[in-house]
Amino acid sequence: MSGIHASELERHRSAEHRIGRLEEFLKQIVYGGNDGIVTTFAVVAGFAGAGAEGAAKVGGLAVLLFGLANLLADATAMGLGEFLSSRSEQDVYRSMRSKEMREIRDNLEFEKAEVLEILAQRSVDADDARAMAEIMGRNPEFMADFMMQYEIGMADPTDGGPAARGLVTFLSFIVFGTSPLLPYFILDPVPGTFHISIAASFAALTALGALRWKVTTESLRRCVGETVLVGGLCGLVAYSVGIAVTL
Repeated sequence: MSGIHASELERHRSAEHRIGRLEEFLKQIVYGGNDGIVTTFAVVAGFAGAGAEGAAKVGGLAVLLFGLANLLADATAMGLGEFLSSRSEQDVYRSMRSKEMREIRDNLEFEKAEVLEILAQRSVDADDARAMAEIMGRNPEFMADFMMQYEIGMADPTDGGPAARGLVTFLSFIVFGTSPLLPYFILDPVPGTFHISIAASFAALTALGALRWKVTTESLRRCVGETVLVGGLCGLVAYSVGIAVTL
């Protein structure tokens, strides 16, 4: 192993290459959280935009009932949708990989030629490419993985079960989606409460953007800015609709 002890390799792998739970489920956390904030804020903003008194006209209880019903229904739909989407993605991957395995078994020389073409496109030396194709031919499982990645362009989606992805989406939707409603649990539904709801939604979007930054180590300004901008635009649309229906 090139003089590297197995324990040293394992420590290196753990420190540099192991994907944590946040990284693994970042897509579901961001997607569910952003949609939860926007969806719930849309209810609040719709009431607020519906007239001069906004939510005060219908009462805080109505805002909470509509908001919570929308929150739970959409969170369930989002979680189940993520579950079905992940299952479908895995089914497609397994089907395509089985096809690749049959091609390797029945037409190995043609598959080797495809490997050579892929490697040539990546500027691999011709002699090295031929050697690699021969090695892959003797290891069909590895060859199938290689072809799935570089010929078909499909990464292996089997890590992280569909049920776990669906649950993370559901919980993220609920946790972040409650933020626009929190002021209406503790304050009277006056116009000022809506302003506090805006601030709470902004804080939740900022926290979601900061989570993206923490996991991806991209620019903080970009992560927070994109998240707040997308959520803010959706909230503005909901508020505008509330105003439009009263004109």
